[in-house]
Amino acid sequence: MITKELLDPQSIVIIGASNDTSKPGGKVLQNIIKHDYKGRLYAVNPKENEVQGVQCYAAAEQLPNVDLAIIAVAAQYVEDTMRVLAEQKNCKAFILFSAGFSEIGEKGRALEERCAAIATQAGASLIGPNCIGVITGNYKGVFAGPIPEYDPMGCDCVSASGATMVYILEVAIPRGLKFRNIYSIGNSAQIGVEDILEYWDNTFDPKTSSKIKLLYMEQIADPKKFLKHARSLTLKGCRIAAIKAGSTEAGSRAVSSHTGALAGSNSAINALFRKAGIIRCYSRVELVYVAAIFTITKLVGNRIAIITHAGGPGVMLTDVLTRNGMSVPQIKGAKADELLSKLHIGSSVANPIDFLATGTAEQLGIILDYVENEFDEIDGAVVVFGTTGMWRVDDVYEVLHRKMRNSKKPIFPILPSVMQAKEEVSHFHSMGHVNFLDETSFGYVLSRVIRTAEPYPDAVLPVINKTKIRAVIDSSQQGYLSADKVFELFDAAGINRVKQNTVNTKQEALLFADTAGFPIVMKVSGPVHKSDIGGVVLNVNSKNEVELHFDNLMKIEGADGVIMQQQLRGVEIYMGAKKEEDFGHQILIGLGGIFVEVFKDIASGLSPLSKEEANAMLKHLKSYPIIKGIRGKEGVNEMLIVDTMLRLSTLVEIAPEISEMDINPLLGNSKQLVAVDARICLDF
Repeated sequence: MITKELLDPQSIVIIGASNDTSKPGGKVLQNIIKHDYKGRLYAVNPKENEVQGVQCYAAAEQLPNVDLAIIAVAAQYVEDTMRVLAEQKNCKAFILFSAGFSEIGEKGRALEERCAAIATQAGASLIGPNCIGVITGNYKGVFAGPIPEYDPMGCDCVSASGATMVYILEVAIPRGLKFRNIYSIGNSAQIGVEDILEYWDNTFDPKTSSKIKLLYMEQIADPKKFLKHARSLTLKGCRIAAIKAGSTEAGSRAVSSHTGALAGSNSAINALFRKAGIIRCYSRVELVYVAAIFTITKLVGNRIAIITHAGGPGVMLTDVLTRNGMSVPQIKGAKADELLSKLHIGSSVANPIDFLATGTAEQLGIILDYVENEFDEIDGAVVVFGTTGMWRVDDVYEVLHRKMRNSKKPIFPILPSVMQAKEEVSHFHSMGHVNFLDETSFGYVLSRVIRTAEPYPDAVLPVINKTKIRAVIDSSQQGYLSADKVFELFDAAGINRVKQNTVNTKQEALLFADTAGFPIVMKVSGPVHKSDIGGVVLNVNSKNEVELHFDNLMKIEGADGVIMQQQLRGVEIYMGAKKEEDFGHQILIGLGGIFVEVFKDIASGLSPLSKEEANAMLKHLKSYPIIKGIRGKEGVNEMLIVDTMLRLSTLVEIAPEISEMDINPLLGNSKQLVAVDARICLDF
């Protein structure tokens, strides 16, 4: 819970306050005093009577009532101190700098849980432990810097790592990025990232709330809560960028299906972020660049004009933009010729627009006017402008300031001369702007921002036979379902499937062949990876072949029968589902057969899927042109693919006991999509 006392305390006590500003208890007190905190300020230190001019008490018991306690003492003293403050001093907010809690093991975890319980029982907020503190417009309760100038419409930020928060600020402030409230939440004993998102969501005001949210996380404890509030904020007009660290899969897990190998916590996080409309970042610099892009007029479209007085950066930026799906269209025609006539001889307006090292501020203004008013083929501009140090560029940046303020099309400033034009860049920041240093980093980040879709609409799932599905699940045991039960579930879910039967005798096999007709497929029942052990026979065309292959398949170790199927033809599609702890189920799709293993061209989304999300997943595949139909070859009916994805999503919502599911392949053409082979594993 976020209490008003955490955000706007009328009184603050520093437990462990010190005159030594190299200590956390000394530095935080110095920061609070230096930044003009208006409330009552107290200190506790048994060795001092006064600390940095603030009255100091020997123990918490001697304090008057206090709103917020910032605790900077050893972990062993924290619990008793919190109990006194919560029970005797009506304290409703705690910030714990102290380390030595869950990060050191079970003993520390137990202490952390007791401290969190004290705060919760008192109706108080608890930030930390093991954090650097909180910054609001009312106080600067941190012991580590830098401390940004407060901007009521600046970025809101939350970080699980105090050091990372410091380093983000080190990158962001020199770029001109402004900040509002900052939370370093450390171990998140009571308040985690999800709780901060919930508070931002519940208190959002489009006129007064920040619309840029930056997150650094090492865990997502409650993905559903995270999704609910992040998605809500995005739909309200906020833009969110996040780093989720700890994303690599250290070693491979022992898995028994394609889905288990292809899906994992990292892909679940990607799917979660896509569902919420969050841009995932992988470095502090990337996070800051995304945030800086958020501060500029939103780019609608992907057609960019690159304006520069230096050829090399323009070429490199063109390369990175086009490689990442952006467009740098050629500018030509009468208006282009007209613009060229206003520039120095040797300039080019073809795009990049290179107006040479001798280009002037006036010429930059003319170019930006043409981009804004004359070039309909352009959606936004990037200006790369530094200096050789031979002259000042104040006039150039003044023009850039005016055009950025008045243009409807976004203008992105790349100002690389942070040494030789330090004063000019600083003045540009003071006018309310950000700048970027590196054109290729900017181009990569901009392309990722443009590719990030708005949150998908709420899912409207098809109606399927819930009663039948629950009957199959409730009558089954943990582990893999039989082929017959798999297809019972598919029938109940309305997923079209091949005619199939599992047989135990040659006579049953021959009867199926008579009924289904040739050609047919015969597969061993029992072993999981059938094709790896010679357990799949295609193109069975006669009764003699049925008898021969039945005998051979039944000799395979672990065989408990033979699966008989119609043999169909079409494009092979793979679909799967994987239960990811706390996240729910991932739904996966890709090109099927062996291609799923070789190319791993897989799109994933978190269930429940909306129709729009399923469509986006399908079109995200590199193999989508094959599925759509290429070079005269028949493709697969996309409506049937999307419908099957939605039915699969509905199935796992009704039967959350499904831990893994493979449908590989579904055979499809323009008229039908049929599940041929499938495995479902249950975990109760």
